[in-house]
Amino acid sequence: MWYWCGVFGELYGSANEGRYVNDVVGMMEWVNNDDALPDTVLRSNFHASRLQQLYTRNSAAYKGVMALILKAGAKDFLKGTDMSHATYTLEYTDIHHIFPQHYCEKKGIDRTRWNSVINKTPIYARTNRIIGGNAPSQYLSSLERNHSADPDQLNASLASHQIDADAIRADDFDTYFVKRQQSLLDLIEKATGKEVSGREEPQAAMSQYDIAEMETNED
Repeated sequence: MWYWCGVFGELYGSANEGRYVNDVVGMMEWVNNDDALPDTVLRSNFHASRLQQLYTRNSAAYKGVMALILKAGAKDFLKGTDMSHATYTLEYTDIHHIFPQHYCEKKGIDRTRWNSVINKTPIYARTNRIIGGNAPSQYLSSLERNHSADPDQLNASLASHQIDADAIRADDFDTYFVKRQQSLLDLIEKATGKEVSGREEPQAAMSQYDIAEMETNED
């Protein structure tokens, strides 16, 4: 709980020395008293709108989302095997778009949505080559037709990445995006033990200027 509150509260980004000291003392007090929560747990707050604003892996919260996806039991799309710490390196795993960039740009989908962490997940290199820039319905069909992926297992693998199989098979980006956003927020709430604020508020799209500035700052 403390660890995930630090990650998603983004409280260790700078001037860490004082926080380290406070948390060491606070953790010792917490061990002896369940009600004496450390400062990081008390101060941590994750707003729902922040999730869509995570674009680069230099953000602690971005990395935290990927870690939670793996922790929840993510499986490889092609093989249906667990994406463990051992296979993560052996299979040259990287973070890729679920709805590919080329497809999203062709369809005019807002970059602030398709380039968000909500549309990204850990994928093995071989699987990513099959995906390419195709529509989800096309690359899922290719996995089944040309690579012997079992449809039921493939749906289970998609679900393990917090992806709604029906929406993605229909190339329904809007439904897929909203459902995955809510599923990822559920993972964050479970990990931190704290309610995510702003879940019921409408999420305003950011301008291209805003997203470019944010990506520059996070890099």
